[in-house]
Amino acid sequence: MWHAPVASRRLRALCPVPGSKSESNRALVLAALADAPSRLTGLLAARDTELMIAALRGLGVGIDEPAADDEPVVWVRPPLRFAAADAGIDCGLAGTVMRFVPPVAALAPGSTRFFGDERASERPMAPLLDGLGQLGVRIDADRLPFVMDAPEHLSGPSVCIDASDSSQFISALLLAAPRFTSGIELVHRGASVPSLPHIAMTVEMLRSRGVEVDDSQPGRWRVKPGAIRAKDQRIEPDLTNAAVFLAAGVLSRGEVRVPGWPAHTVQPGASIVDILGRMGAEASLDADGLTARACGELQGAAIDLHEASELTPVVAALAVFANGDTTISGVAHIRGHETDRLQAIENELSSIGCRVRQTADGLVIEGSGAGGAGLEPTRTLRTYADHRLAHLAALIGLVVPGIELDDIGAVSKTMPDFTTRWDRMLEQTEGTAR
Repeated sequence: MWHAPVASRRLRALCPVPGSKSESNRALVLAALADAPSRLTGLLAARDTELMIAALRGLGVGIDEPAADDEPVVWVRPPLRFAAADAGIDCGLAGTVMRFVPPVAALAPGSTRFFGDERASERPMAPLLDGLGQLGVRIDADRLPFVMDAPEHLSGPSVCIDASDSSQFISALLLAAPRFTSGIELVHRGASVPSLPHIAMTVEMLRSRGVEVDDSQPGRWRVKPGAIRAKDQRIEPDLTNAAVFLAAGVLSRGEVRVPGWPAHTVQPGASIVDILGRMGAEASLDADGLTARACGELQGAAIDLHEASELTPVVAALAVFANGDTTISGVAHIRGHETDRLQAIENELSSIGCRVRQTADGLVIEGSGAGGAGLEPTRTLRTYADHRLAHLAALIGLVVPGIELDDIGAVSKTMPDFTTRWDRMLEQTEGTAR
């Protein structure tokens, strides 16, 4: 249990955030597949990256322990030949691990077992496993847990899957494709692919390592076989994790600055800048970072989060304290994330008296205004083992007194020291030194 603190004064805080989970785990996979050792700086230290490191080690990759300092440096040494993981691969509840690692394991002839947390079997996997099957990998199930049996040489290059449930199915196959016997010609068939910026991140990181990727046709990706050049990389701050701190500054009617915000990025979390502006707040970038501040009361808005669905819980929290209705659309696929996020958000916001309903692809939230008029204090909100639901509850607790979280440990997935960072933020208010 964690008692969410109330923001009794306007925040005026500097809030550094750890490295991007999406970039960290892509960088680890590409370093494991590269033609020489790589150095990764600023790698996220959290459960998802720990699981990825353990998984790659199980396949024969050499990875140093991250240094315990403010800017960890990790060396990754690719193996001459990948080996099947005798002890199996624990994916936890991490989408990047359960989806990015099987294509790497397809390069390790023999059998590897994949398993995870209790809820891991609820996360979609079938399209990715079908794609690997088209390359000649035998798999005994269409979700976790499963055993895959990789051949000596993969077939290909043609693969056709339905990636409408997750962009990670595409990214997973693209990351390992240069090491496939014939590369890959990957085609998506189905409804639109969500979170396309995450695929753009994958393509950009591949190209920066000398890989030829043709994505000129929508829904089709061609990757030529060949070496992945080793590259030392500095990981960007996680902009989706940053969003909860920026939102806190706005809800306190103060401001929060996140240092190190990149001037150019493909991270979907950067969409929070536009979203804050559309809801009546302000976000400005300068050499010192990105600052979000309140500019009067928040206003409800129609927001399509198809490209940045991880922001849904933070946007939902802002919507609770806006004037008028907020419609969040384009996020039907988050019903298959760590939990059914749409149902969870509806459940928990309804429990404090907020009027909210699900639509086919999102939520409609009736705002209660800046002070949360009519909302019921002293409630326990559930996190569903989902770090983003913990962020939602923490933001609600800034305004509504007496909010408790049933399991703050959910934040270990991407920010184990979240409560320390949150408390440090709340110590910085108007009249205190930055």
